[in-house]
Amino acid sequence: MDTLDSIRINFNPEQLGFLNLCLAFLMFGVALDLKVSHFKALLEQPKATLVGLGSQLILLPLMTLGLIFIFNPPVSMALGMALIASCPGGNVSNYAVHLANANTALSITLTSISTLSAVLITPLYFWLLSQYIPGASSLSGSLQLQPTDMLWTLLQLIVTPLIIGMTLAHKWPNFTFRIQKPVKWISMTIFLGFVVVATYSNWSNIVSYLHLVFLIVLVHNTIAILTGYNFAKLNKLSEVDARTVAIETGIQNSGLGLILIFNFFDGLGGMAMIAAWWGIWHLISAFSMAMWWSRKPSTFLEKAG
Repeated sequence: MDTLDSIRINFNPEQLGFLNLCLAFLMFGVALDLKVSHFKALLEQPKATLVGLGSQLILLPLMTLGLIFIFNPPVSMALGMALIASCPGGNVSNYAVHLANANTALSITLTSISTLSAVLITPLYFWLLSQYIPGASSLSGSLQLQPTDMLWTLLQLIVTPLIIGMTLAHKWPNFTFRIQKPVKWISMTIFLGFVVVATYSNWSNIVSYLHLVFLIVLVHNTIAILTGYNFAKLNKLSEVDARTVAIETGIQNSGLGLILIFNFFDGLGGMAMIAAWWGIWHLISAFSMAMWWSRKPSTFLEKAG
C-alpha cells in the first residue's frame, strides 16, 4: 500500500488546453449530424433524460459504494473509486454515443447537466461516499470546484463546437457532406490517440501496478455500463436511448478527477492509479461497445429528422 501511494502519475495539467481542443473537434464532428429537432424531441419527452440522470447520479454512486464493501480495497483506492463516481460524465462519451448510432442529443444533454451540476454534486457526493469508507477521514480532503471553471468547460468543449457544427450543417449542407468523412476519420484518430498517449506516458506505472487496480476498474466500469443499459431498459426506453445511458454511465470525467487528486490529495498514488487507469479503460470499453453497436442499424436519426 505504501508503495502504491508513493507513485506519481504522468499527468500534466498544462497540456489540458491541447486536450480540450481535441475534445472540441470531436464534438464538432458529432454536431455535423445533429439537428434542432433532436433536442426538441427530448424536451417533448424528458423521460430519457431523467432516467439517464438517475442512472449516473443515483445508481452509479450506490453501486460504487457496494463494490467498495465487496472488494474492501486500500483506503486510497476506495477514495479513487468514490471520486470517479462523483465526477460528471466525460466529454468523450458524446463521440462514443455518436459512433454507437445512439441518441447523441440525449448524450450531450446528460453531459451538460452533469458538468454544470458538478460544482455542487462532485464535492457533496465525494463527502457522502467517503463517510462510509473506513479510515478515509485521515486521507480525504475538502474539494472545491469553481462555477466559472465548470461553465467555461461546458462552453469550450460542448456549446461552441456544437453551435458551429450544427450551423455549418444547416447553412452549407453540401460542404458539410464533403467534409463529414474526413472529419470522421480525424475524430477516430484523435479518439484512439487518447488511449495510446495515456498508455504510453504511464507505461512504467501500468506494468508495475496495473495488477493492483485492473480488476477493480474493470468490474467497476463494466457494472456501470450494464447498470445504465439495464436501468434504461427497465424503464422501457428505446434501444438507442439505452445505449446512450449505458455509455454515459460508464464514461466519467476522470481527467477532472486527476486534477482534483493533484490539487487536494497531493497526487495520492492509490487514488491517482484508479483515476488514471479508469481514464484509459473507459475509452477502451466505450470504443469497443460503440463499434459493436455501430454494426446494428439505428432508426433514431431517421425518426427525429
